[in-house]
Amino acid sequence: ETLNNMLLAVPKMATDDYVGFTFFVGCMALMAASAFFFLSMSSFDKKWRTSILVSGLITFIAAVHYYYMRGELGPDGSAGDITSIRYIDWILTVPLMCVEFYLLLKVAGATTKHLRDLIVLSLVMLITGYVGEAGMGNAALWGLFSGLAYFAIVYMIKYGDLSKLAKSAGGSVEKAHNTLFWFVLVGWA
Repeated sequence: ETLNNMLLAVPKMATDDYVGFTFFVGCMALMAASAFFFLSMSSFDKKWRTSILVSGLITFIAAVHYYYMRGELGPDGSAGDITSIRYIDWILTVPLMCVEFYLLLKVAGATTKHLRDLIVLSLVMLITGYVGEAGMGNAALWGLFSGLAYFAIVYMIKYGDLSKLAKSAGGSVEKAHNTLFWFVLVGWA
């Protein structure tokens, strides 16, 4: 009954609500991706199943948050408390994406130190970004700290050890690594 009430509480979408429409389409695409990852997991080689599971978790968590973000949109287009919802999403999905890099490159020699460095940097990026964006401090200063952590992650992935591991693995590992790099470079920016 609670789920039914929650579903009924989402406002109807106006035909000119492009932001709401985008959130809706994004939510549906993420849910479809989650279903694909979860339902096809057994068809992958065992060494990749955990990676596929993590991908499904990332897309599922993001879909739930998109659903809630759309519900925060006011009838006048005001954003409500989307900032907090975005950061709740990111505090879960961004470290999981770091785990994804580790799982992908584990076959090429990635270590738990690589994973720890990625997760610590991602948490610094998110916490300092939230402090600045939520108005709890000097936005430019906190944004600088967040940006430095972001660029450290980008460097690790594109030019650091993780890039070298991906190149040494070659083939589909290197291709997947490059795809994830572009996702981090563009999607996290």
